[in-house]
Amino acid sequence: MVTAQDEIGYFLLSRHKITDVSKADFTIMSQQDMINTITSTTATFTTLLAGVAAISLLVGGIGIMNIMLVTVTERTREIGLRKALGAKKKTVTTQFLIESVILTFTGGILGIIFGIITSFIIAKVTSSLFIVSPTSVFLAFIVSAGIGILFGWYPAKKAANLQPIEALRYE
Repeated sequence: MVTAQDEIGYFLLSRHKITDVSKADFTIMSQQDMINTITSTTATFTTLLAGVAAISLLVGGIGIMNIMLVTVTERTREIGLRKALGAKKKTVTTQFLIESVILTFTGGILGIIFGIITSFIIAKVTSSLFIVSPTSVFLAFIVSAGIGILFGWYPAKKAANLQPIEALRYE
């Protein structure tokens, strides 16, 4: 059975005086073909953006870890004094993890504000609908806290494991 798409193809081939189908100077696409193309393109862009986001989070996390390691180094004497006065490892670890999470929350808040402003501007320029999803904002905070905990763990443990006598000698 010949479909409408085939009939249109034969009609255009004869109109364009083309005898070889492979040399056709046109393409016929059904709505389903267009939907499939758009879906495929959207999936590709989603994967690309997820990859960029993952790399950005990794680089940001490494930056947080480096900042926290510098903080531990700069505050070695303070940590040694606290431990000499009876501070437990858990207390020191918790302090540095909280500082790390505060640092990432600050970055998360700035990122959310920047994202909302950018989305608003793009929506105005393109006459698109501007929607801020509370779920996305909440997820951004959760990811931010997770990055802070994950990449702040090593510096926090390093601070907690400092020996008080060695830390107090540190110059």
